[in-house]
Amino acid sequence: HKTTMVMIRDILMYMDRNFVSQYKKVPVYEMGLIIFRENVSGHARVKTRLLTLMLDNISAERRGEQVDRILLKHTVNMLVELGVQGRSIYRECFEDQFLDHTRKFYQDESVQYISQNACSDYLRKAEHRIKEEKARVENYLHESTMEKIQGLCDEEWILAHCKTLIHMENSGCSWMFLHDKVQDLERMYRLFSRAPPTLKEVQKVMIDCICESGRDILNDPEKVKDPVSYIQGILALKQKYDQFVKESFKESKDFQLALKQAFESFLNRDTRTAQYLSLFVDDMFRRGLKGMSSDVEIDASLEQVVTVFRFLQDKDIFESYYKQHLSRRLLTGRSSSDEAEKSMISKLKSECGHQYTSKLEGMFQDMKLSEDLMKQYKGSFHGVPQRARPSAAGASSSAGAAADDAVAAAAAGIELKVSVLTSGFWPGPPGQACELPPEILDCCMRFETFYLAKHTGRRLTWQPNHGSADIKATIGKSKHELNVTTYQMCILMLFNNHQSLSWQDLQVRTKIPVEDLKRHLMSLYVNPKAKILMKSDRGAADKAQGKEPVDDDSFQVNTAFECKLFRVKVPLVLGRAGEGGGVPRVELPEGCGPGSGGTAAGSDVPASVEEDRKHLVEAVIVRVMKSRKTLDHNQLVMEVTRHLTSRFQPSPTLIKQRIEKLIEREYLERSQADRRIYNYLA
Repeated sequence: HKTTMVMIRDILMYMDRNFVSQYKKVPVYEMGLIIFRENVSGHARVKTRLLTLMLDNISAERRGEQVDRILLKHTVNMLVELGVQGRSIYRECFEDQFLDHTRKFYQDESVQYISQNACSDYLRKAEHRIKEEKARVENYLHESTMEKIQGLCDEEWILAHCKTLIHMENSGCSWMFLHDKVQDLERMYRLFSRAPPTLKEVQKVMIDCICESGRDILNDPEKVKDPVSYIQGILALKQKYDQFVKESFKESKDFQLALKQAFESFLNRDTRTAQYLSLFVDDMFRRGLKGMSSDVEIDASLEQVVTVFRFLQDKDIFESYYKQHLSRRLLTGRSSSDEAEKSMISKLKSECGHQYTSKLEGMFQDMKLSEDLMKQYKGSFHGVPQRARPSAAGASSSAGAAADDAVAAAAAGIELKVSVLTSGFWPGPPGQACELPPEILDCCMRFETFYLAKHTGRRLTWQPNHGSADIKATIGKSKHELNVTTYQMCILMLFNNHQSLSWQDLQVRTKIPVEDLKRHLMSLYVNPKAKILMKSDRGAADKAQGKEPVDDDSFQVNTAFECKLFRVKVPLVLGRAGEGGGVPRVELPEGCGPGSGGTAAGSDVPASVEEDRKHLVEAVIVRVMKSRKTLDHNQLVMEVTRHLTSRFQPSPTLIKQRIEKLIEREYLERSQADRRIYNYLA
């Protein structure tokens, strides 16, 4: 018919070009198509049979049978070409019925398949069917059908069953997360991305799974006892879900945000994570980095720590603990890598700004200046014969500092190493002075004279509570080098001149604060591996009172002490240990225990941090009001919260309390017209 109509059109070309266009008639070729459409393809018997045959062939192909695709393609092209003069014969005679037939087919198949198969099998089937329909359109249907058939497949295979698939028991989304089904989740994401609203439900399930796993870590008794294991559990959880986000969800921004929200949700339930993260870093710098050979490995480990740090809202609490632990590492020389320490501070600085790390950097600067100072001090004694060559510890600038005594009794005398520390940089209140042994006190005085001669207008305050000492001891028939605290050194050196000392004698002679004296003294006789002293045994009455010293107790050197090691480190017991007669637990380095820092089991904000927060909030309120001059209460609260979010999340109650205090101190005033509006007072 088409060939014939082309011949007729050529014969009537002159008429087609002039008469038809002039009188707006139907062109010859199109007239031929209309006649064919009305009398052949549109005939009642032909039309129905044609549609039935085409749909039957398509159904047969879906069942896996072979069909004549070329014939189907020609038939479709015929219907498309017959759509002249504003009518779409392809849509009217085939496409609408084809879509209805397809919808019914997939409705039945998807319902049947989901009832008999697991989620992953269903997803594979859905993916196969969607690809199949796409190929069918490309092979012999018209391109206009592509969008419609893909939308239909999305509705019947995905939208209609998305919630059932996500929450399917023993094979759904939660099960996939639990059993690390990366490929199945990738397939789910690929399919559900065709209907973006369905991904919201997947994100909710992921958040729930992360929070549940996180709560398991938080409530695991073994992990709660061990900060390192606790943080390693969190890092493993983060690594697991990072893999899902990267490989399964193709680094989708929405899933990255969901991951962040989930971790922030469970990690900020209390302040424990901030404390344990600092303990984890402390352990890593003391021991963990020693097994790492390359800088790349070390940097990767530090980056993991920063990843958890980003989730913390109370970053100031982490800073408080980190300062305590860093000061201990610096003063005891226990850090395995200064470069790694500085790299960690650099990472924290890039996260929170210069102000956050200024004190940490100041601590390093103090240690560097102290090294240079000790070289100068030792140089001043060059060629001067003396029994004791000092190298002490004190504090520069302002009122207060810390001392780090590494004392080694040698034939040539006493070597005293001094760390001069700026009181504003280092954590903790100033310690109380104690009665140092005369020979040590003489060395300290020599150093103080040297230091004050170099720096006028400064004051040194000795901090023996932060110091340590190495002393050589002959106990019975064995000789050892004891690594002890300065307080323990003061106690032990008294026994050079006394066979036995009572508890009251020790208090009077050392002048160490009672609680500190108890703790350091108990460490010398409680721990079986470092039982250097013996406490007098008064029988059952003594046992009933427990291990703590009391007024009638007396102490002697344990001449039966034996240890295979020449160098013996005496660990400190935890504060107020031994209650109820139990043996005290041996502590991590001072200030590193789970309950240190003034918190109750890591669940509360340390008192020092609480006080710092008050000052920070007040400073920000004044800064905001100084620039705005006038603000209402809600706007001021929002501005203050926005400024402080990088350090901690201030509560509206705290902000309100600080506003009241500033009004009392006449930094602000309430507006006379509206009590909820504040004015800044210059």
